[in-house]
Amino acid sequence: MNVKTFPLLPGRIRLASARPFLVLGLGVLLTGCPAGRQETPPQTAGDKVIIRGSNTFGEELAPRLIAAYKKDAPAAEFDVESKATVYGFAALLGGKADIAAASRPPLKEELELAKIRGIEMNEYTVGSYTVAVIVNAGNPVANLTKDQVREIFTGTIKNWKDVGGPDAPISMFIRDPIAGTHLGFKELALGNTAYSSEAKMFTDYAGIVKAVIGDANGIGYTSLDLAKQTGVKGVSVGGVEPSVTTVHAGNYPYSRVVKLHTGKGRESTATKAFIQFVQSERGKAIVAETGFTP
Repeated sequence: MNVKTFPLLPGRIRLASARPFLVLGLGVLLTGCPAGRQETPPQTAGDKVIIRGSNTFGEELAPRLIAAYKKDAPAAEFDVESKATVYGFAALLGGKADIAAASRPPLKEELELAKIRGIEMNEYTVGSYTVAVIVNAGNPVANLTKDQVREIFTGTIKNWKDVGGPDAPISMFIRDPIAGTHLGFKELALGNTAYSSEAKMFTDYAGIVKAVIGDANGIGYTSLDLAKQTGVKGVSVGGVEPSVTTVHAGNYPYSRVVKLHTGKGRESTATKAFIQFVQSERGKAIVAETGFTP
């Protein structure tokens, strides 16, 4: 049985620019629903799990989880579309999705819509999406401010001496544009400003780590576990080191918690089974392999 493809979007909708879209979406969903009246949204297909929402979840993690899940359930069908968290909540509350994948908590407007429509949302934590900035182990720079990280990766700062390092040009290594991390780091660290045109791109974290190990002036980003490899070191950002402890405490800046949301009492058997798999030990292992912290 065929599975629908997972379309890759050119970028995320930032929260500030998402609000007009949210207001429009809420207006459409509320059309014909008098104030104070609770209206049950139409039920989605029970056998096909429809997932809408966060690029952070949908672009890399969802395909891997689904592929692993289908090894034991080959007849399972999924329809995944990743545009933004706001899109996921709107689809869930409008009865157009079984699962809303979110990389932020629901906004006040989304909670108000849920209340109006008589929907209580369940949430299931997938993991923390974290990007650790790394440099060559021999580089004396051990801490950067968020402004310095942004200016390095956008090409404003080009020499290590400008951030307390040696007088040497900075070599930059990043993920390729189709990777969720390329967009994720761009949003988290660069404020959606474009990367430097001089950045060299790699298809995986391992390639970035290898490049930084081989270049004394290199800088890149990777998962928490790979940041511990010999030959590289994770750089503190604003005095906060990249670690499981600082991520769970909510202190490390380049991290966000990804959750799946459903309508309480409205989950199909297929939806429940998939979420159970995501939260199983096997699912957690896949989450970790993808660079998340389960």
